[in-house]
Amino acid sequence: MQDSETFGVEKGHGKDVIEWLNGYSKKNNIKLEARLYGYTVSTENFGDFEMFSWMGDVQAARKLIIKASKRFKVRVIEGGYKPSERVFRMKKFDYAKVRKGDKSIGYIEFVASRFGNNEWSINNEERR
Repeated sequence: MQDSETFGVEKGHGKDVIEWLNGYSKKNNIKLEARLYGYTVSTENFGDFEMFSWMGDVQAARKLIIKASKRFKVRVIEGGYKPSERVFRMKKFDYAKVRKGDKSIGYIEFVASRFGNNEWSINNEERR
């Protein structure tokens, strides 16, 4: 996975976290570039999140989003988990963990239309 659009950060902290992610990765020569794309997702159990996309190394992205969660003391969505079954569907699915620091506090299932340029919406969410 070279990029993902199902990563998010607690609403109100998006700009700070993205600036920190990009600065940290540039300073430490990590191949990662993140940017907000002006889309907010609301969840029943976890609150509102500003969604962002990133390009680069998946392992670095996962480590840095957890580090950012600890540093800014905010909840984050760590997306990009795919279902194990290989069934063609009319919609595309993506799965994400909701984290606060090192702790996983829940799971979210995103869904979007396979056709057209629709944004991700929440299909299901579960508290841990």
